[in-house]
Amino acid sequence: MRVYSSLWNADDWATRGGLVKTDWSQAPFTASYRTFKADACVWSSGKSSCSSTSSPSQNSWLSQELDIASQQRLKWVQKNYMIYNYCTDTKRFPMGLPKECTAS
Repeated sequence: MRVYSSLWNADDWATRGGLVKTDWSQAPFTASYRTFKADACVWSSGKSSCSSTSSPSQNSWLSQELDIASQQRLKWVQKNYMIYNYCTDTKRFPMGLPKECTAS
């Protein structure tokens, strides 16, 4: 499982041009996660904390991929629940989409 989270300031790009109304009376907006343990590489000073020479079992999560059924479930969730994808927002990024949007 993965945790995806996003904080935004209710600009037009994040509210589908104002279609999604922000109820500021409900502020501050918070989220919390129980029993979440981050196990990730940290990028600092131009280097990753995960060595490419680390043992495979130590970084096995780096090479995990979704099987076909899981990919289909993820696509279904995105189609039915995702309201904004910055990787398709050419108005917000007129000089070109961010690097991660074109990564294979």
